[in-house]
Amino acid sequence: MSHPEAMTTSPDPSTLTERQKLVLLFIEGHIRQHGFPPTIREIGRHLGIKSTNGVNDHLNALQKKGFLTREEGKSRTLQLTVVDDDGSANDDLDERHPGLRANDDDDFVDVPLLGRVAAGVPILAAETRADTVRVSSFFLGGAAKQKVFALTVVGDSMIEDGIFEGDYLFVKKQPVARPGEIVVAMIDGEATVKRYFPEGDRIRFQPANARLSPIFVDKADFRQTDILGVVVGVYRKM
Repeated sequence: MSHPEAMTTSPDPSTLTERQKLVLLFIEGHIRQHGFPPTIREIGRHLGIKSTNGVNDHLNALQKKGFLTREEGKSRTLQLTVVDDDGSANDDLDERHPGLRANDDDDFVDVPLLGRVAAGVPILAAETRADTVRVSSFFLGGAAKQKVFALTVVGDSMIEDGIFEGDYLFVKKQPVARPGEIVVAMIDGEATVKRYFPEGDRIRFQPANARLSPIFVDKADFRQTDILGVVVGVYRKM
């Protein structure tokens, strides 16, 4: 099997979506742990993507952006563009793909784990530092240098966005969000994670689960509502 030639230009991590980062990091981690890349089904199972076409869409995007290569129609042919013939990372891995080197402590940040947050009905999120979660700064993108905290997910209301019970959410602390962003919001002292949609005199907090209804907060209700931050990443232990 031939290996890709060295790229003349470096892939730009800022062009990746959050889901593409997750796919790339899972492939890189699988290669490091097992010595060979995962299959499309393994990627889908890990990230909660039910359709193989959905996984393929992400892989095609990563190919176009220069982060990996693969042979069409063959299993386990995914290759990171920075992997040498012996399967080890190139010396310039940090320079070309910041944060992907798993054994370089300089590329990791310790994110405070503050408690848990409901992906369902709101529950209280403890505002006390319970532990820390160590994660690649690449995974957090530009938010790594910002105020970021982690929460453990409880419930299933965001499963269609790939957020499952037991996952760690990484949240950039900020009091505002753009319409459609996934936020952690405090409603009358209880925290929940939903997509944020301001609609005139009310706010719609939309779940990503077809079985569940949105949470509406009307100005006339006088319910104390605050945005704690915007979700910038999801991490799942296997």
